[in-house]
Amino acid sequence: MNADSPRASAPGRRARVSMADVAAHAGVSAQTVSRVANGTGTVVPATRDRVIHSMNELGYRPNSAARALKLGSFRTIGVLSQTLSTMGDVRTIEAISLSAADEGYATTLIPVHATGLADVDRVFSRLQELAVDALILNLEAPQLAHAAEMLPPGVPAVYMDPDAPGAEVIVDTDQVGGARLATQHLLDLGHDTVWHIAGPASSRPAARRVAGWRETLAAAGRDAPEPLRGDWSVESGYLAGRTFAGRPDVTAVFCANDQMALGMYRALAEAGRTVGGDVSVVGFDDTTDARGYGPPLTSVHHDFGDVGRRCVSAALALARGATPDPLSIVGTELVVRESTAAR
Repeated sequence: MNADSPRASAPGRRARVSMADVAAHAGVSAQTVSRVANGTGTVVPATRDRVIHSMNELGYRPNSAARALKLGSFRTIGVLSQTLSTMGDVRTIEAISLSAADEGYATTLIPVHATGLADVDRVFSRLQELAVDALILNLEAPQLAHAAEMLPPGVPAVYMDPDAPGAEVIVDTDQVGGARLATQHLLDLGHDTVWHIAGPASSRPAARRVAGWRETLAAAGRDAPEPLRGDWSVESGYLAGRTFAGRPDVTAVFCANDQMALGMYRALAEAGRTVGGDVSVVGFDDTTDARGYGPPLTSVHHDFGDVGRRCVSAALALARGATPDPLSIVGTELVVRESTAAR
């Protein structure tokens, strides 16, 4: 290799391979290399393969910053998420990432685990340095209060919360409707009332599931027992479930997610009570594992893939200057399995 080769470099530093270097190596025009690198235009498959081979051989990497300036897009969506500890959040982030990839976009995930306001401000300040075309926010109440003030100017945002202050575009699941389905199902089975293991007080989805549960009991003329709260984890469902498991008057429990329902299963087993026999249990999310519980769990189903597609579609519409629907709600349905039975 001579000193003029695109691979040659000063000691300790690798020279940047240019598009012209790739074109010369592959025996094509720079315009053809550009079309292959950017995924635009039509390139004969054999020529495309030759260009890609040359890129790999020379170690060519496209200049994403220059490409972004030329195309007016970074082809990246930022996702802010409060937690990655629940199956529902993981499935949601996965759905967003897959939907973005289908559109040729990458995703940048920014976890927002902070609780103090100063920590939250630091997280949002990082956004000023990120090269993204749009943002999707899956946050809880304390963080949402700062979002409108701290988001980068000119970067559109989609919120996954209908109560988010200042939100112009919202995608959410029908939390209230799902809770109504769960509660009404248990009442229709002949249970006098339905007890509830709720999510955290700071969670708006948890609050809307509580609202749907209360509204359904009120419409049926039943008093709503005081709910117990968990943090979406199996352990918190177990701790709350121990209180319910020791009470013979508790015959039906609606859990705000499937993981807490699994904790309820354990509490009932330790108390010598059976799921579906002594106590009917309903979850929310209908995760893949729910059908493998013993017995399989009755749960409120919502389509995580649909949520992801709607979030990405709205985010890209905003980034391209279009006007998506201001509110998009994904419906729910109850999947009945063996964890519930007539009283």
